[in-house]
Order: sequence, then structure tokens, then C-alpha cells
Amino acid sequence: MKILHLDTNHELMINQLNDLGFTNHEDYTSSKEAIEAKIKNYDGIVLRSRFVIDKQFLNAATNLKFIGRVGAGLENIDCDYAEKKGITLISAPEGNRNAVGEHALGMLLSLFNKLNKADLEVRQGVWLREDNRGIELDGKTVGIIGYGNMGKAFSKKLCGFDVEVLCYDIKEDVGDVNAKQVSLTTFQENVDVVSLHTPETPLTLNMIDNTFINQFKKPFWLINTARGKSVVTKDLVSALKAGKILGAGLDVLEYEKASFENLFKKDMTPNAVEMPEAFKYLINSKNVILSPHVAGWTIESKEKLAQTIVDKIKANFC
Repeated sequence: MKILHLDTNHELMINQLNDLGFTNHEDYTSSKEAIEAKIKNYDGIVLRSRFVIDKQFLNAATNLKFIGRVGAGLENIDCDYAEKKGITLISAPEGNRNAVGEHALGMLLSLFNKLNKADLEVRQGVWLREDNRGIELDGKTVGIIGYGNMGKAFSKKLCGFDVEVLCYDIKEDVGDVNAKQVSLTTFQENVDVVSLHTPETPLTLNMIDNTFINQFKKPFWLINTARGKSVVTKDLVSALKAGKILGAGLDVLEYEKASFENLFKKDMTPNAVEMPEAFKYLINSKNVILSPHVAGWTIESKEKLAQTIVDKIKANFC
């Protein structure tokens, strides 16, 4: 079988696939059109998020037997159509779940203890102890929306704290020893923290909006290491201003897929995009922490993701 690799990954992937007898070709620069023109020659492709795998691409892939996505989500692939064509879809949420759990916890603790704010002030010669008095996680109720690989990894990290962990998921019976599954109403009545661990689907698109936020009984802290488009940014900002959301840790943004860097170019620069007012507020807010979609990106997860894909290809095709 011939495999085309469209994104760079840990070297173990190609090395091990070679050892298993697969033929591996790499193409990290060609256009989607160029890849589409030759994809009929391949039995499998491995990629991260280089481009969308749509019906046109899949129709050209007449010999394709599997798609390996080195990550958790499959939203860049027309999964229904691929499955109709008998193509096996392989993802690797097991590979970076620990990294995501640690990142979510790190963001939460940083927010509670005002670490980013305090660090910046001290570097500028400002020593404000009372203004940087934090709060403790112990005694809080942490709510997790989406209790799959990522949500369960986060709840496991919370085991060392004296917290109650509740989870909400559209699937039944996903709760475990680390989190009690409850209805959405019970969830919204009790939590102090909301952490998102959901894929991007029609159900989760713009899920966190004014209506959803206002259904919570208490002001809460928001952590999003899932998908940026699950949160309506302008509604998040409104809630931050009103004190309905106390602070936010955002590893993902709704703008990230749409030339994020262009938001910071001057107006006269080619491809410049006017920065949304909501995002201006976020980048100047002291109770918001931002990171560039790296919750699952660690030295260890790079290796784990590659190994997971190799293991699944081996299990299905050897």
C-alpha cells in the first residue's frame, strides 16, 4: 500500500510504516489541486489540517482506503461521504488528551491566581500584592462539556483537588469515577467553572452564546481548549463586561481559521483585516488568557499522536 503524507509529523511515523512494508511518499508543499491530480495513486493519506477533504477530492481518490488525521477532530473531512465510499477514518485523540488536560488546568490555575497579570506588573516594576490576591480551586464545582478523551483527561487532572466535577454530554452513561454526568439544567445551576472539550459539529457551533450563558445560575470561569467557533466572541465579551463570566482561558478563537495574523497588520497592508472590537477587548483584558491553539501541542504529544496513527493503520491494514 502507498501512503501520501501531506504534513510533517514525528519521524517515527514514516520509519515504522516503512518497517511494516508500506510505501511512503511526502508532499508538504503542493497545492490541493496538484495533490488531487495524483491522489488516485495512493491507498492512504496522512495529514493534520492542511486543507479540506471534500467530495471532489474524495471522488478523485479512487483507490483511497484510509485517511489518517494526526489530531482529534475530523471536521475538515467530509466524513459521511468518505464512509459511504468505504474509506476508513483514523484520528488520534488518545495522543494529545493528556496535553490538553494539563493545558486546561494550567489556564484555570493561572486565571485564579492572576499569574499573567502579576508577572507583567512585576516585570514593569509594579509590586501589587493585594490587587493580585487569588482564589483557590478547592471547594469549587468544575463543569466539563463534552466527556470524551479530552474531557476525561481534564477530570483526571482535577483528582488532586477538593472539587466536585460534573460533566454534560449528548451521549448517555459517559460519567465515571472522576465526573458525575448530569442534565444541562443541573449543570448550569451548580458549576463555577466551565471547560469545553467538544468537537466542531452543527450542535457545538456558536454553542456558547448570550442565551446559553444567561442560563447559568452563578457567574463562572470559562476554559476553551476545544474549538474556537463554539464560542460567540462578542457574547463572551458582553458576559465578561457584565461579570456573568469572571474570566476566560482561550486556546482557540473563532478568528483563527480566517487569516488570524492579518488582524494585526496595519490598514494599508495587503490582506489586512479589520480587528473585531470583541477581540480588541480580549487582548486587553486582564482576566483573559490566550494561547495559539497549542493545548495539545507538546513534545510528548507529537510522538504520541504519530504512534497512535501508526498503531491504528497497523491494526486495520496489516
